[in-house]
Amino acid sequence: MTTAPVPRTAHSTWRDLTAAQQPRWPDPALLAAVTAELARAPELVSAEESDRLTARLADVTHGRAFVLMGGDCAETFTGTTTDSVRRKLRTLLQMAVILTYAAQVPVVKVGRMAGQYAKPRSRPTETRDDVTLPAYRGDAVNGLEFSPASRTPDARRLRRMYDSSAATLNLVRAFATGGSADLREAHAWNQGFVRDSPAGRRYEDLAGEIDRSLRFMKACGVDPHATRGVEFFAGHEGLLLDYEDALTRTDPRTGLSYATSGHFLWIGERTRDLDGAHVDYFARIRNPIGVKLGPSVTADEALAYADRLNPGNSPGRLTFVTRMGASRIRDVLPGLVEKVTANGVAVTWVCDPMHGNTFEATSGHKTRRFDDILDEVSGFFEVHRALGTHAGGVHVELTGDDVTECLGGADGLLVQDLHRRYETACDPRLSHRQSLELAFLLAQMLRD
Repeated sequence: MTTAPVPRTAHSTWRDLTAAQQPRWPDPALLAAVTAELARAPELVSAEESDRLTARLADVTHGRAFVLMGGDCAETFTGTTTDSVRRKLRTLLQMAVILTYAAQVPVVKVGRMAGQYAKPRSRPTETRDDVTLPAYRGDAVNGLEFSPASRTPDARRLRRMYDSSAATLNLVRAFATGGSADLREAHAWNQGFVRDSPAGRRYEDLAGEIDRSLRFMKACGVDPHATRGVEFFAGHEGLLLDYEDALTRTDPRTGLSYATSGHFLWIGERTRDLDGAHVDYFARIRNPIGVKLGPSVTADEALAYADRLNPGNSPGRLTFVTRMGASRIRDVLPGLVEKVTANGVAVTWVCDPMHGNTFEATSGHKTRRFDDILDEVSGFFEVHRALGTHAGGVHVELTGDDVTECLGGADGLLVQDLHRRYETACDPRLSHRQSLELAFLLAQMLRD
């Protein structure tokens, strides 16, 4: 399906409002030329695909499914390779197999990929040795190298973001529909983790149960083609409004506006001003959307987001992604969930256990402790269990590689190990093995 670009007046009222975390593009004419080109480009995802994800998330809202969101903190252009994308997808599929068996419900899989090229920053500049330059805001804006040429925002990068996202989506679709995504193949990978990792051996019983279930399915004559492919969606933070605006299209079936840069977009903690440009833009698109909620959020604010972003109270439309930190989750989340639930708001609750647990190690590396990540997820489940509400999913930053960015986990990573494979462009990610360990531990929580 080909959708038409939305007339600028139909979805651009955000331009009259304060837009936080936007780059200071030095060449407005170049920005206008690039966004005009993007407005004529084919959509990256279709309205029908986004509607399908809304339906899947509605099942999560009603407690009939679980959602797994995961991927890079910040994608890079050089990281858009076949092997890199395949390893991330493989990790997510391995996690999904474990969670599906434990939860006994479908797991909705949303990759934090094919668009996660821009990042908000706490400070607009960075200083090294008395030299101050613009902060790195992701490959969609400027370069990581600390030099004036690299750090100057360049609107041509928005086109590279589109091209890299298209390449990633092509790889995702090929991988998700081919034999590499076979349920039995993903479980075989998990068996390798259980066999080869000292920590993994603790999960032999669960892995054995999954294996017996798959053998039982085969013995019963279950069509093997039913397990060969998976349904996979792509999401990112809708941070750069010039980019999202240029890729907004009108669905000819309904006349409604969709962001076609990804299936699922979310508003970040730093851009969730109710009177700001991001909330205004998101209110006008029909994709399933999320809002990141940190520990400072109030229940009344959460209700205001629901009223503004989902006035029809449609299940699957709105996801609250909480990022409280392990030390705050049990104190802040109960009042939030209680009031939202009491008001009959249809929302999917998802836990982001990464962003509230970041700190700087003595080595100077930004890092996170695996135990803190696990503790926040545990607190998330405890709160929902106590209130009788549905803990709908998790949203994690991870990679398919065995990097050394987060402390602890399967390999007992220490501060002195961080330098060995610290490869992130921004925030620390769970390694492949840490991600699988988290999935097995999550499975235990889901079974409880």
